[in-house]
Amino acid sequence: MGVGKSTVGALVAERLGCAYRDTDDDIVAAEGRTIADIFLDDGESAFRAIEKRAVSEALAGHDGVLALGGGSILDADTRALLAGHQVVYLSMDVEEAVQRTGLNAARPLLAVNPRRQWRELMEARRHLYTEVARAVVATDGRTPQEVAQAVLDAVELKEA
Repeated sequence: MGVGKSTVGALVAERLGCAYRDTDDDIVAAEGRTIADIFLDDGESAFRAIEKRAVSEALAGHDGVLALGGGSILDADTRALLAGHQVVYLSMDVEEAVQRTGLNAARPLLAVNPRRQWRELMEARRHLYTEVARAVVATDGRTPQEVAQAVLDAVELKEA
């Protein structure tokens, strides 16, 4: 959440000369409302079902770089689908998250006591991220361009 997956994903896709896709964008387009509104109107479980479907469809129909929402790995079926793909976990610490996003209320899972909630989310999810990831790339103190190059290096897809 707030790690820069959309920016970095687009840069990696550009450097590889392939398409970029973000399942969060797919969800917003399909539902005609923001992710925050889906959470507020329908609840997290409804959002997770929509997200699961979006990730499954994207993995089946997209050959380029795909960015997934931070909670998508909570689903065991989604983690199984990711097993055959080159997954990179972009990591950052809470202080970097504060600087980048302000941990604001536009992120529904962080609406109350955002620092504590961010830490709890990361503690609950980190092992799942590392379970599916081929590589972990720290984003702290790096520009999006530096992170994109680190991703390419990490999955041995260096530019020619």
